[in-house]
Amino acid sequence: MENAFNFHLTNSGPLSQACMRLGLISFKTVCNHIKQLPYGRNSDRSDFTLILKESKGTCSTKHAFLKQIAIENEQEQVKLCLGIYKMNEKNTKGIDHVLKMNKLSYIPEAHTYLKVGNKIVDVTRTIDSETSFVSSLLVEEQISPKQIGSYKVDFHKMYLRQWIAIKAIPHTFDSIWDIRESCIKALNQ
Repeated sequence: MENAFNFHLTNSGPLSQACMRLGLISFKTVCNHIKQLPYGRNSDRSDFTLILKESKGTCSTKHAFLKQIAIENEQEQVKLCLGIYKMNEKNTKGIDHVLKMNKLSYIPEAHTYLKVGNKIVDVTRTIDSETSFVSSLLVEEQISPKQIGSYKVDFHKMYLRQWIAIKAIPHTFDSIWDIRESCIKALNQ
C-alpha cells in the first residue's frame, strides 16, 4: 500500500510537469508539499489547478489535484473520495461554540480525501487519532476531480435536507447551511 503513494512522476501531464519544475519528483513529495500549503478556499472552488498559483487549498482542491497527478501517472489505485461525516468539536476543533449556540451536537459535513484500499490519505487534517473524521463517517463515495465543485455541493445539500427531515432537526435548510458556514469560518480563525 505504501508503494501506491510513492511512485515517481512522469512527463505525462501538465500538473506533473509543474510539480517536477518545483523539484517534486514523486507522489509522496507532492503530497508533502500540498499538505504544507495553508488551508483556504481558492478563487474558483472547482479549479484544483489553482492551489499552486494561489499557494493554498481546501480538502477538495488539494485532493483533486493529487488525484489528477495520479491519473496523469496512470496510478488508478489512488481513489478520490467524498465523505459525509458528523462534524463536531471532538473531530473538528474550534466549532463547539457554534454548535452549542445552535443546540446541535454535530452537523453533517462533506470532506474529500484520497484512498488506496482501506488506507486514507488526508493532506488537510490529522486522521491518526481517535478523534478523526474517519470514525464519524456517515457515507462515502468515489468521485472524479471534476466533481469537487457543484456535484460535491449538491450532494452535501441533498444529504443535509434528508438529515433535517429524518432526524426532525429544528432548523430550516438555510439556517443549517448558515450554521455550517459559521463552523467553517470558526476553523479559519
